[in-house]
Amino acid sequence: MSEASGDNHADWKPKANPWLIAVVVTLGAFMEVLDTTIINVALPHISGALGSSYDDATWALTSYLVANGIVLTISAWFGKLLGRKRYFLICIGMFTVSSFLCGLSTSLPMLIIFRLMQGFFGGGLQPNQQSIILDTFPPEKRGAAFGLTAIATIVAPILGPLLGGYLVDNYSWRWIFYVNVPFGILTLIGVYTLVEDPPWEKQKREKVDVIGIALISLGLGCLEIMCDRGEDDDWFGSPFIVWMAVLGIGGTIGAVIWLLKAKNPLLNLAIFKDRNFAVGTFLMAMVGALLYASAIIVPQFAQQVLGYTATVSGQVLAPGGAVIICMIPMVGRLMGVIQVRTIIAFGFFTMGCAMYYSAHLVPTTSYAHLVEYRIFQTSALAFLFVPISTIAYSTLPKELNSDASSMFSMSRNYVGSLAISLATAAITEMQQRRQNYLAHWMTPYRDEYNQYLSNAKQVAMDHGFTAGAAQQFATHQLYTTFRQQVSMLAYNQTFMEIGIIAFCVVPLCFLLSPVAKKGGGQGAH
Repeated sequence: MSEASGDNHADWKPKANPWLIAVVVTLGAFMEVLDTTIINVALPHISGALGSSYDDATWALTSYLVANGIVLTISAWFGKLLGRKRYFLICIGMFTVSSFLCGLSTSLPMLIIFRLMQGFFGGGLQPNQQSIILDTFPPEKRGAAFGLTAIATIVAPILGPLLGGYLVDNYSWRWIFYVNVPFGILTLIGVYTLVEDPPWEKQKREKVDVIGIALISLGLGCLEIMCDRGEDDDWFGSPFIVWMAVLGIGGTIGAVIWLLKAKNPLLNLAIFKDRNFAVGTFLMAMVGALLYASAIIVPQFAQQVLGYTATVSGQVLAPGGAVIICMIPMVGRLMGVIQVRTIIAFGFFTMGCAMYYSAHLVPTTSYAHLVEYRIFQTSALAFLFVPISTIAYSTLPKELNSDASSMFSMSRNYVGSLAISLATAAITEMQQRRQNYLAHWMTPYRDEYNQYLSNAKQVAMDHGFTAGAAQQFATHQLYTTFRQQVSMLAYNQTFMEIGIIAFCVVPLCFLLSPVAKKGGGQGAH
């Protein structure tokens, strides 16, 4: 692009109100992020309704994450090929259609196919949303605009289990998909009416990079399947998982080499020459991991250990979402007086403390305590999303916004989806380890074991049980308590390990340039 052309482009402004544009495009991204977690509480209902096992039903989640992760990376190229606005409209329209078809599914294979479609078209929504916001707002106003983006990115995963639980308990699992239809139509009309492509996005259409698309699809798709199915298939004891690992690593390395050497790569890796963007992308990936892992662990614990319904377990997350919405404006003001990297480091430190605090679950943990733990966790996220998003793009040329948005969104969502799989697998594996360890102490040769059974038997007999029935009751009670303790230890250890990861990220925050936000926008260097 010539210097004169760049000067002309500097005067470009959207015709519509920037905040209306931001609201419309954020609604599309909100739907997509919501569908990452809304299905989790519905999987038992889906497996029962479609006559499949719970293990097979999880492919409805895996298929979405695989397709979504692949498209997040190559969405910038699709935008250049089709035009960003046109591509965004296609994604919204087909995401809405796919959602409707998911709700109509009468078999698990049908649902998986439509979920693949949903993930494929949904993958283009977040990068385009962020790219449009970057081009719509001047640098000094992007911090406030990213606050709106944070609602879609942080609140949607929190709202997912709550909304999903309510719809499943009161209506049908099909409504977790039907709910997208009216919002999808509304977003489609809004984008068509308000959004326009800036001059630097009206580029010459590029050739199809078949090799790049194939390598990225192979690498990211196989790695997601490996992480999601590893625990169920005994990890590397399964030839299938070994092949997924080999193909995933090989495809990813091959994709990087190809993108560095290709004349017209589908993703310009020059974006990583900017230190703030490179470090910011890594930090956002860690935010994705912490956000998605914690958002799935809390309701899972509430349902599986405490016996909450899907609706109540989702309600545990809701207050945290409300708190973060209130905190984001406050953090925006702090960015005007405190170094952005210091705020980010504080956020990760707070997240580590929150996870450590959450690692004190007991069988009598109340609903109020679970809400308290979740509020502490989500409050830390308020210090992360907007500051990282703001500083990551602060020194990046606007011509690279599309490529940068694709990689930035991919890092958050893809690593977040991997974190969902790995956190769930970690809990299962820790339960097995704890169970094997504690089982050694469950023996008639230990006085504690005999004493527990004797007390439980006596309680049952005091309530009118016969001696034989009381013995069965005592044994069942012991096993139930044993399983509960095993699960409790596994969840506590998982929270502790997530906290350690958050603490380890803190020093890396200071690799960012020491920039303070000025005038409500991005910092100057």
